[in-house]
Amino acid sequence: MGQQEKVSTSLAGTVSEGISASLAEVDAELDRRYPGDPGTRQPVHTVYVPGNVFDAGTIRSWGDQALAALDEHAPDAHSFAAVLGLSDDLAEDVYGRVRAKLEREPIEDLRVDFEDGYAGQDEDQDAARAARLISEAYAKGTAAPYMGIRMKCMESAVRDRGIRTTDVFLTGLLENGGLPEGLALTLPKVTYPEQVTAFVRLLEAFEKAHGLDAGRLGFEIQIETSQSILATDGTAAVARMIGAAEGRATGLHYGTFDYSACLGVSAAYQASDHPAADHAKAIMQVAAAGTGVRVSDGSTNILPVGSTEHVHEAWRLHYGLTRRALSRAYYQGWDMHPGHIPTRYAAVFAFYREGFEAAAKRLSAYANHAGGDVMDEPATAKALSSYLLRGIDCGALDTAEVDALTGMNRAALDRFAAPRRGDLTASAE
Repeated sequence: MGQQEKVSTSLAGTVSEGISASLAEVDAELDRRYPGDPGTRQPVHTVYVPGNVFDAGTIRSWGDQALAALDEHAPDAHSFAAVLGLSDDLAEDVYGRVRAKLEREPIEDLRVDFEDGYAGQDEDQDAARAARLISEAYAKGTAAPYMGIRMKCMESAVRDRGIRTTDVFLTGLLENGGLPEGLALTLPKVTYPEQVTAFVRLLEAFEKAHGLDAGRLGFEIQIETSQSILATDGTAAVARMIGAAEGRATGLHYGTFDYSACLGVSAAYQASDHPAADHAKAIMQVAAAGTGVRVSDGSTNILPVGSTEHVHEAWRLHYGLTRRALSRAYYQGWDMHPGHIPTRYAAVFAFYREGFEAAAKRLSAYANHAGGDVMDEPATAKALSSYLLRGIDCGALDTAEVDALTGMNRAALDRFAAPRRGDLTASAE
């Protein structure tokens, strides 16, 4: 060890204390508004099923219909890969994983819809039935990891109905065993932050009425109007909506067709890759960054039905849109038809399989200070571990193969993916 340097300072300790005191409110604000990602699983998609159609067999039915579509239009790995342009080294793996996923867990997130997709005659009965069936599914182990409802919005014409349906549904859950951990609520067509606050007050009232922990009920905000992106004063309304949720917002979901129509985009051009959609989602993404609120892409309304030629065209479109979204860090989207979920999972699995080895080796090199041809920083290590964890959660990657290449168990990956504020120096076990 060499000669130690003389260390001198010029400032009194009170200077540092004074600066810290002056920033105390900012420190508290940062902790409150930007807690970071919650570290929980994010589903790769949300499926919505009208409340008058949803029944006990819906999830299995979607899986069976998706498998039947594969059997009819792509009965083996080669034919599926040819449709989607999958490389030879991925074809068998991705196809096998897609089929296994459709057998095991065809839907990751299901929303029983009481808004645009609802065409029932007795909403009270349908909401109560949805609560009972969802409770039974969780009790039997047949539920999707996340399930809930999309109620009507807070606009005056449908507000009372939306409030009542929310009450009927949540009350039904409590009467049938309690609120499941995977409960998800989606508030659509939000235009003003005050509507978000109003929904917060509704959930607060429900929690108090039943003695639930404050904040137990969270919800997603669906972004479907131009006013939800840009307020009349020129500010980003969506950022204010996250604040208006008072810590209850869990997601921002882009509504492709309502938002496009709101801007006057012709029906033939309404799509999740339209420039207007890219602008809206970019604003959503920046507003949500660091808040723990996750962003979801929208859907395509081109259904993979009919002739094999048309199914293949629809599959290529959906696959391409999903891969495009993933590359832009939109890790979730909406699927409207059972025929969409084979290509949803194919796109997701290919995305993680293609980048798995490089990401694992980079993270291992960083954790072990081994160097390499890329100089990664702590924030990149966080992104690498998050990538691997997302792949594990959806079934694209296996825990054992990730462990083998990184030398890290799940707990170590979690520490890299969700470090404390200001601490991006987690070490592997």
